[in-house]
Amino acid sequence: MKFTDGYWLVRDGVTLQRPAEVHDIEVREDSLRVFAPVTRITSRGDTLNKPVITVTFTAPRADVIAVEIEHFAGARQSLPRFDLAAEATAPVIERAGEGEGETVTFTSGRLAARVALHGPWHVDYLWDGDVLTSSTARSVGYAQVEGEGPYVLEQLSLGVGESIYGLGERFGAFVKNGQSVDIWNADGGTSSEQAYKNIPFYLSSRGYGVLVDDAGPVSFEVGSENVTATQFSVPGERLRYEVYGGGAPLEVLDRYTARSGRPPQLPEWSFGLWLSTSFTTEYDEDTVLSFVDGMAERGIPLSVFHFDCFWMRGFHWSDFVWDPATFPDPRGLIAKLHERGLKVCVWINPYIAQRSHLFAEGAEQGHLVRTVDGDVWQSDLWQAGMGLVDFTSKEATAWFTGKLEALLDDGVDAFKTDFGERIPHEGIVWADGSDPLREHNFYTQRYNQAVFELLERRRGEGEAVLFARSATAGGQRFPIHWGGDCESTYEAMAQSLRGGLSLTSSGFGFWSHDIGGFEGTPDPTVFKRWIAFGLLSTHSRLHGSNSYRVPWLFDEEAVEVMREFTRLKQTLMPYLLATAENTARTGHPAMRSMALQFPEDPAARTLDMQYMLGSDILVAPVLQPSGEVDVYLPAGRWVHLLDGEEVETATGTFLRRRYDVHSLGLFARAGSEVLAQVRG
Repeated sequence: MKFTDGYWLVRDGVTLQRPAEVHDIEVREDSLRVFAPVTRITSRGDTLNKPVITVTFTAPRADVIAVEIEHFAGARQSLPRFDLAAEATAPVIERAGEGEGETVTFTSGRLAARVALHGPWHVDYLWDGDVLTSSTARSVGYAQVEGEGPYVLEQLSLGVGESIYGLGERFGAFVKNGQSVDIWNADGGTSSEQAYKNIPFYLSSRGYGVLVDDAGPVSFEVGSENVTATQFSVPGERLRYEVYGGGAPLEVLDRYTARSGRPPQLPEWSFGLWLSTSFTTEYDEDTVLSFVDGMAERGIPLSVFHFDCFWMRGFHWSDFVWDPATFPDPRGLIAKLHERGLKVCVWINPYIAQRSHLFAEGAEQGHLVRTVDGDVWQSDLWQAGMGLVDFTSKEATAWFTGKLEALLDDGVDAFKTDFGERIPHEGIVWADGSDPLREHNFYTQRYNQAVFELLERRRGEGEAVLFARSATAGGQRFPIHWGGDCESTYEAMAQSLRGGLSLTSSGFGFWSHDIGGFEGTPDPTVFKRWIAFGLLSTHSRLHGSNSYRVPWLFDEEAVEVMREFTRLKQTLMPYLLATAENTARTGHPAMRSMALQFPEDPAARTLDMQYMLGSDILVAPVLQPSGEVDVYLPAGRWVHLLDGEEVETATGTFLRRRYDVHSLGLFARAGSEVLAQVRG
């Protein structure tokens, strides 16, 4: 959200006040409070009739500084709040200097905030004494917007050449500089500014991260309102954000995920190939078994079979009852799939259609979200007359997960937790009194957590797996997440990859996407290129909207390509499991951008058409019909995993290669264990 009209003016309908100077400070054992009036105080009369901005610094963990900017401190603390793990840390608070140069420094571990006590407002954030970013005289603001109310904003400076990454799943340019980003979950596909997974955390190439600790609609202007600053703003009377030190980007993510949560260790079977019925296609038990047996007959190893929406009857979503016309014996079918060595996943969502027998039950028992008038909130968007499970209620959560117990009794192993983005925020009341504006984004956290914890209870720790679409900060604790509804084109492959790299730059360890794309039917060559990309992602699923994704429906070469890359992933399994264990321990994403892995290499900072799978494998998918791909190899010696090409470079080099559908840009570090595993 922009508040200014160029550099000099404020936008029409906006009043904007900024701290002019530090008038006083209050030092406590665990905090530093700074009181900054919006005008300079030259006489006693200046203390009347004007706001004071209060800025409080605390240290929730070593190397982390939390900053809270308040106008009216009596404003109600809005729920929900992110679940952030604290660790007892004793900050060091010191005054230094004299006269105009006097400062007070608040230090947490190796990270410090240095506040100027005289002159214009100025705070430097330092790592080992070096300035990372600053809040300057035109940074902090309290705005009143006509017709909307108050906002609090902050701007942190951008240095020359500094790049910003993250902010969740974003399908546009990987580097966020120059972009306006609104943190607001939406079901918008993969080709717009909307995203399913919005995370108010960004990562800087200068070695720090920033989390805006607000579950609501945070607005970011990344070098777009002030081209030398990242601005973030929230509605209300206070803004809380945290600065994460760390040096290298992966070290920053280590600190961030230590606070926001890390994924658990995932079961080996989840890394294999998932096959879906697709969405609106016709299917029954015979269809399912023909697909599964067809893959086995062609030597393509499967790990999971997924039943999408129409395992239930149309107009009944969700009632969690198998459609008797197509699946008269679900337990028997699941047993047959288990006998074939497969796990079983079924699609669910938290929207209860009016025709579902659960609607009347949920309404009567008070488990569905209600309007301010006391009615059950309903919509025809998605399912006719649907209501919404109120996960702010422990009773409603237990009611919902209790309905899933029967599916686990049937033998279901995992759930695809779809949707969770189209959450109303006007005219409704949540059971625990949460702010509807902030519950909009946070709803997905409650939803995914409830289902994940059910799976942990029933299947045991280390066996729980979701296939989730929506998320907020901390959602990485409930993996896996996939990229949502993309088209079936090369362009959509690139969009999906950018979204995945952006998400994993925001603290998420694992990521997947629909091989072949979701909307439409891909050209056979696109499908084959997507197979290679999909099976060299952390998790791999064949899924579509109105057409099947079994390879023999495309051509026989697609069968060969599927077999080759599925078997390659099996060969890579020891490496992938070790990488996943490291992700669970450190928060380092298993699939990561070149900028995360090689922050010292300027050429890597903007690359968004290739990535690292773990620390030793470089993947550059083919994203154009010609089969050409430009691959950047950082300094070192690299070996192509499939054809054995060796490249040694002292400073990094770009290669242009043309690959047929049986290959792609796929290099490993020379001397790495994974290279020996694959090439012997």
